[in-house]
Amino acid sequence: MTEHFFSPRGIYYRTNNFRSDRQTLIFVHGLSGSSAAWLPYEEFFGQTFNTLAIDLRGHGKSVKPKTYKEYAIPYFAKDLHELVQHLGITKAILISHSYGTLVALEYLASCANPITAAVFISPSFAVQQKGLARLVRQTLAPIHLLDALPFSGKPRNHVVYKHYTGTGDWNLHRMIADIRQTSVRVYLYATKQSYAFNRQDYLGHIHIPVLIMHGKRDSIFPVENSYTMAKHVPHAKVVILDEADHIIVLNNFSEVTQALTDFLSTIR
Repeated sequence: MTEHFFSPRGIYYRTNNFRSDRQTLIFVHGLSGSSAAWLPYEEFFGQTFNTLAIDLRGHGKSVKPKTYKEYAIPYFAKDLHELVQHLGITKAILISHSYGTLVALEYLASCANPITAAVFISPSFAVQQKGLARLVRQTLAPIHLLDALPFSGKPRNHVVYKHYTGTGDWNLHRMIADIRQTSVRVYLYATKQSYAFNRQDYLGHIHIPVLIMHGKRDSIFPVENSYTMAKHVPHAKVVILDEADHIIVLNNFSEVTQALTDFLSTIR
């Protein structure tokens, strides 16, 4: 794998050696994470596909914009769009996890031309507005005032996720490690912006092959999200892992790669 930096958008990304006779897998990570979570998948699929993994803005080795408005989901999608154009990718399969599924849906809705199939792992299409989510949104209402405080937008680093395999949804050590590399400001800004996102009306307009994966024990984005998506996305394939939680990408590598392999074999 080779590391790169897309200066026009301040985005770190990683690729293998692209070949014109292969399709490209694009990996999009979740909130406060980084492309490092996808390293085993890049190695697994890198012999048969081009692979592209990015650090979302504000995450990992990408630049951290200062202001709250710069963490609206369309900005994340725009970063990906311009990078894909820069790399000349004409056919790709978009694989996203958690918060990354919000970015993927926005990208599909606004810039979808190169995408021939999509995979949504532990997805959401509209962060809930009730219960605890509503309380969190109200608590974060004044968070944009942090714009007035000094802030270093320099890239940070990657968490070594092999140390956190087997951890649960709310593992404090992993969460602290993630937020150290993302920053508290970015974490709060991106979280608040997610509450403004709702692409439920778009689901019925997705007409490419789609795989939806979810862990039944997910306590962050409930498995009901995937059941709802499956009702609206035409011909979506759904894989539910009874014993998996939200950290399915780290904790269930074998099951996820098997599901991806089966899905990719049907669309190649």
